[in-house]
Amino acid sequence: MIDLVELRVFIGPDGRGGNPLGVVTDGAQVPGTADRQRLATQLGFSETVFIDDVIRGAVDIYTPSAQLAFAGHPLVGTSWLMRERGQAAEVLRPAAGEVRTWAEDDFTWIRGRAQWASGRRTHQYATAAEVDALPAPPPGTGWLYAWAWLDEAAGQVRARAFPRRGDNIVEDEATGAAAVVLTGELGRPLDIRQGAASQILTRVHPGGWIDVGGRVARS
Repeated sequence: MIDLVELRVFIGPDGRGGNPLGVVTDGAQVPGTADRQRLATQLGFSETVFIDDVIRGAVDIYTPSAQLAFAGHPLVGTSWLMRERGQAAEVLRPAAGEVRTWAEDDFTWIRGRAQWASGRRTHQYATAAEVDALPAPPPGTGWLYAWAWLDEAAGQVRARAFPRRGDNIVEDEATGAAAVVLTGELGRPLDIRQGAASQILTRVHPGGWIDVGGRVARS
């Protein structure tokens, strides 16, 4: 039997929200790319991650329809789970490169780069109400991160995410990679309230590095 742990990543302050994540804790149980893609499709989470080497932090990430080099909520969730199981890592290694990770209070953080999340287009709306009123998904093609300021001075953002890649994920409840892209574009730390009840925090560092963090819980 495959050891699969189900998590919710980027849950809100009240414990609601969070994007579902499947973590296969022993990647050797599903060794082939085709079999991993098949399992990710069957599970239907927005992402499923396979831990290939706990010591090195090697991980492999899939949506229901594609393999990803980098994704925020799988890495945050995997880091949290490894720490909970007494296997805390300082670095995770998806295909994109080395991703630092750590915990601060009840938040788990990773550090990545916006170019690792290419293909995610952001679009600013005038008000949060306009973002809330969007159909799921909005007309058009391609990955869309719709956002508006809740409080620009405080860096508070309302956002919704629409992969629009033709699989069964109509809207992502919380997306760390898209948050990294938006933070890189705006060049400032953000407090993002996404989906129904999720929260994502980001920070900016020199050299194009961006931190993204959130709370995690078992489903």
